[in-house]
Amino acid sequence: MAVKLRLVRMGKKKQPTYRVVAADSRRARGGAFLEIVGTYHPRGASQANPETVISIDNDKAVRWLQQGAQPTDRVAKILKTSGALDAFEAAKATK
Repeated sequence: MAVKLRLVRMGKKKQPTYRVVAADSRRARGGAFLEIVGTYHPRGASQANPETVISIDNDKAVRWLQQGAQPTDRVAKILKTSGALDAFEAAKATK
């Protein structure tokens, strides 16, 4: 099973919020997923303060990346901002 870390759209019309989830790549965007890794609120705050917009459980994200999950382009940027991608690279370098 190919696992991807990707976004699932939530929220009202014209007011999106997203969940960052680990999901089977063959499933639909809004379909079943394996685990919620975090959330992303693009309308939540300004560009100067992205911490209020992104809420990622870095331990879960690193665990999924170590198991071979591939992040989408947007999720990779979100993980880089949260520090999870750097933690994964550091963990990979120590092995």
